[in-house]
Amino acid sequence: MEFIARNSWNVQHLSTVFKSLVMKIRKPQTTARIFQSGILFCTGAKSEDESRVAARKFAFKILKLGYPVRFLDFKVLNIGGTCKTFPINLEDLFLAHQDHCSYEPELFPALQYNFRPGMTASIFSSGSISLVGKCDTWMDGGGEFCAENRRGKE
Repeated sequence: MEFIARNSWNVQHLSTVFKSLVMKIRKPQTTARIFQSGILFCTGAKSEDESRVAARKFAFKILKLGYPVRFLDFKVLNIGGTCKTFPINLEDLFLAHQDHCSYEPELFPALQYNFRPGMTASIFSSGSISLVGKCDTWMDGGGEFCAENRRGKE
């Protein structure tokens, strides 16, 4: 791990926190967390294809340093999205939907709304909303996300 950190650009060795490397590339603009076991988590891609290209680029950078690399078991685990709407009164929203959400402004400024298991929205009073969910949850919702993974399961 230390060898990769010393001999690559845009690499940070997080030995005390997660015992992993953080590597960044510009095109597509993504960040990878690389563990000593060889597992690589790629974040920041705008699409599944971008994520696959970025993961291949990270693997190629490590291959160029002399490590045996194989690109196996690529899959999308989580999907996230954000949007900005009109200002929202979080107290009223919480009172209307108490069974689906939690709101503790002393701890966190956003209301956490649980649509279904594995899918959550953080709603801020400014109107900023961020959605995070497991890939399987998005597929069940009828969306066109994770089409590659859906084809692999059939």
